[in-house]
Amino acid sequence: MPVINRIADFAEDMTAWRRHLHAHPELRFECFETAAFVVARLREFGVDEIHEGIATSGVVAIIKGTDPGPTIGLRADMDALPMDEVTGLDYASTVPGKMHACGHDGHTTMLLGAARYLAETRNFAGRVALIFQPAEENGGGAEVMVKEGVLDRFDIKEIYALHNAPGTPVGAFYTTPGPIMAAVDTFHIHITGRGGHGAMPHETADPIVAAVGMVNAIQTIVSRNHYAQDDLVVSVTQIHTGSADNIVPETAYINGTVRTFDRAVQGMVMARLEAIVAGHAAAYGVEAELTYEVGYPATVNDADRTAFAADVAREVSADVIDDAGPEMGAEDFAYMLEERPGAYLFVGNGDTAGLHHPAYDFDDSAAPAGASFFARLVERALPAG
Repeated sequence: MPVINRIADFAEDMTAWRRHLHAHPELRFECFETAAFVVARLREFGVDEIHEGIATSGVVAIIKGTDPGPTIGLRADMDALPMDEVTGLDYASTVPGKMHACGHDGHTTMLLGAARYLAETRNFAGRVALIFQPAEENGGGAEVMVKEGVLDRFDIKEIYALHNAPGTPVGAFYTTPGPIMAAVDTFHIHITGRGGHGAMPHETADPIVAAVGMVNAIQTIVSRNHYAQDDLVVSVTQIHTGSADNIVPETAYINGTVRTFDRAVQGMVMARLEAIVAGHAAAYGVEAELTYEVGYPATVNDADRTAFAADVAREVSADVIDDAGPEMGAEDFAYMLEERPGAYLFVGNGDTAGLHHPAYDFDDSAAPAGASFFARLVERALPAG
């Protein structure tokens, strides 16, 4: 894996940074210790500007090249997940109920590695805006940063990001032009019936029967209401009701997720959910309320920037796929790509536990590849001289 030699020289430092971050995870917008660690490293590197407190705890740093030119944005997310770690590693999370189970500690480290190299060499014309973002997992920190004017304030012309990929060889890259990650929505259904004795169901309005009917009907949205070649996922993920074997409960709750790439498909799902909930409520004599929460939009790569980024990745790795197709996961980097052209890529994390798994760990040998990609992308996009 031909990483940049200078970045390979400080790979041990990157490992130390990443493991420190892994041991001290923070959630959502409350990434204050993480941001302080990032700022301390950036000051050591001698970047030109550091702007703190964006989207509560986000950081933007500016590195200037040898000559004037446009500004390219590079983004890394910093937040962890609300879950316990089971790895038993020496650097495992020291905070109960919080864990870097998605590799954002690695993403932050890769961008710090690129920052150190770019601040030392400055072999480019223009500026680099290094964006360290909170609240990717929950809260839409990218959207908040966009609304706070980060892209305009720093005159960012195009923007790029990386995410690690368990199951892909370490240092390999893959991406795709156009949609690469899905839009993610959430639905909640609250059913209110009439409870009573389990031996006398005729005196009740059973919310369980209504809930089961609704869930079965929801499954037909994918199989019977949309064109089979349009990507769509509708998953019921929670049903809560009941307390004892001889009680018909008063209420039931259904929760689920919707993943789409097309707004027309999204609209169809919303309409079908409304019809299913209303129809089954009437059929079973219960009341039901649907709440549909529109979440992150689809992450859509610019075709030209994606081709360019894949070409840069080939300078770092011989294993690059540039037409991998879309995935049904979601990513709030979508908000930045709605405002600026750019690309989102994956870098291999090897044969590790999957993302959001309590045994997951970022593979430190992937960090030099990600840092080298970021650095070469800047040097290629903003050639000196």
